[in-house]
Amino acid sequence: MNGGELAASVRRELEGRCQEMVDLLGSLVRIESPSDDRAALDRMAQALTERFAEFGEIETIDPGQPPRGKHLRLSLEGMQSDLPHAVALCHYDTVWDLGTIERIPFHVDAEGVARGPGCFDMKAGMVVLYYALAALRAHGLAPRRRLSVLFTSDEEVGSPTSRPLIEETAREAGAAFVLESPLPGGTLKTARKGTGDYLVRIEGRAAHAGVEPQKGISAVQELAHQISALHALNDYGLGTTVNVGVVQGGTRPNVVAAEAEAYVDVRVETLAEAERIDRLVRGLQPVLAGARLSIEGGLNRPPMERSPGVVELFGRAQRIAAAMGVALAEGSTGGGSDGNFTAALAPTLDGLGVDGKGGHTHGEQLYVSSLVPRARLLLGLFETLR
Repeated sequence: MNGGELAASVRRELEGRCQEMVDLLGSLVRIESPSDDRAALDRMAQALTERFAEFGEIETIDPGQPPRGKHLRLSLEGMQSDLPHAVALCHYDTVWDLGTIERIPFHVDAEGVARGPGCFDMKAGMVVLYYALAALRAHGLAPRRRLSVLFTSDEEVGSPTSRPLIEETAREAGAAFVLESPLPGGTLKTARKGTGDYLVRIEGRAAHAGVEPQKGISAVQELAHQISALHALNDYGLGTTVNVGVVQGGTRPNVVAAEAEAYVDVRVETLAEAERIDRLVRGLQPVLAGARLSIEGGLNRPPMERSPGVVELFGRAQRIAAAMGVALAEGSTGGGSDGNFTAALAPTLDGLGVDGKGGHTHGEQLYVSSLVPRARLLLGLFETLR
């Protein structure tokens, strides 16, 4: 069988399994897996282990930090052992609380739109991965490169326990593929902003607001000054955003506030800009005499920059899609993913999951018609990456 015949055979096989793909998606969505429920995460990890063990050895890594769940690493041998390995990233935790499936049951409507908590972000990505690997195996093939697949349990809360594992697995890799949901229209993500989280704490001095307010130092007033300074760091032209999203302070209306604090979200497009903003945030100084200020936190996810390696990888994906009659586009996003971690170590292509919309909302949905094309795209990347 030549290359063209093989491609046609694989295409027919995948197209004939679309309903199986929907069924698998439904079974995964019905196993709810919120980031902070260890028992639920364990059920999901067991289901994934049972499903993917047919492809190779699966290692279980327990971070030992309840309520965080286990991480899984699947290893598959490649056809060319002299090539650097490739990495595929999936996360199986969701933002949805246990019981959401009762309010938003998994279903597919007459227009081919599937709905259910976690279907788009990102359980459909794991379905695509499974069927791409199954199609390779059905034809006696293996990925061109040795492949390490990670299923992690805490991406939706910032990957606090999985980041070291992700970076260890991606080190010296030739490519990384992230099965996150794409941008609208199935657009792949070739750049992501880096994200930072800061906590600004203010210490003032309490006093009676009516009797001797002059003896107090208002932490709330000082925080107002700092909020203005933080928002002044926004530079939309550079893609830099700084947002004070949560503030709290004081105890009673008739007491000059002795303490106040603010939680700050930072997004940047380059590592150089991340370092500049970090210096400015940490360099904030009190305005009111006697007030004290402390800064905690920092960069959580480094930027995923559009490097030459990423451009080459996207070009390969674009050619594979074009052969399928699909015009594949690329874009960037302000949201973070585990691809931010791999991008500093290997060319990374993100958003390889299934087309849809509404991630993290009650309108979360995906388009069943994109299941097979995305499986074929991933299959092509695994099989041809040299």
